[in-house]
Order: sequence, then structure tokens, then C-alpha cells
Amino acid sequence: MSDRVYNVLFLCSGNSARSIFAETILNELGGGRFRAYSAGSQPAGAVHPLTLDVLERLGMDTESARSKSWDEFAAPGAPEMDFIFTVCDSAAGEACPSWPGQPMTAHWGVPDPVLVEGSPAERHFAFAETFRVLRRRIELFVNLPLQKIDRLSLRQQLNEIGTN
Repeated sequence: MSDRVYNVLFLCSGNSARSIFAETILNELGGGRFRAYSAGSQPAGAVHPLTLDVLERLGMDTESARSKSWDEFAAPGAPEMDFIFTVCDSAAGEACPSWPGQPMTAHWGVPDPVLVEGSPAERHFAFAETFRVLRRRIELFVNLPLQKIDRLSLRQQLNEIGTN
């Protein structure tokens, strides 16, 4: 069994919902094999209250959740990433910073729950559904045999996860 810990960065434009969910989920499900981070190209400056509500209702730790720029992870001394996943379509199309090393990347786009209009129940449902989709993808990811799979196969599997 390898003691390797993989650094994973989830990117989104606002870093207030989807990427925060993904960071929190992976840090919980990763079993110490993963260290997850999140960031945004245009961070909102605060985590959306419904993001925090969903996480807290599920008993997940929100203490370290904060909206931050992806520049923080491109700066000297930042952790070197093994994987970078975009979870929104706009961040996937933006010119990203240059990441040290050669992280594996994939696009796992999910609709932005922040943009959902409607009743409080409809808005909460959108956030809960976003959480559910990301959790399923992350469950698939943490169960990949990372030590035993070649890069090309891994890239294909990461892309397939983004369609589930």
C-alpha cells in the first residue's frame, strides 16, 4: 500500500458552491489518500450560504471552507497538484495559470446552483442535487486504482467520470 497523498484542485469561476462541495467531499471520502483544494478564476469572496447549509446538514466540516483565487495555487510555494478538475463550463474555457508539474486534468462540469431561481425549496434542491452529482463522481474517482493504471487509461477514466 502506497503512502502517497495526491493533491487535487477543483476549479470553478466563483468558488462559492461547486468547487467548495468537491473539495469538502474529497477531503472526507479520500481516506487520507487525497488532499483537496478549491479555487476560482473570479472568486465570489464568500462561500454561498446554501453551500454551507447543505454541507452542515450532512454533518460535513465547513470550518476551512473559503472562496479563493486560483492564483493562490499558481504562486511559488503552492502545493503541486496531481489532478485538476474544472467543475463549471466557464472555468473550463478560461486561460488557466501554468500549473507546476504535469497534473492530470478533466472537466466535470455541473450546472451552477447559484443561478437557480425559484422558491427557497427549489434553490435548496439545486444545491443538494449539485452535491449529489459531485459526490458520485468523487466516489468513482477515489476508487480508481491510481497506482496500477497507465496515464492514458487514467485520463480516459477521468473524462468518463465527468459524464456520470
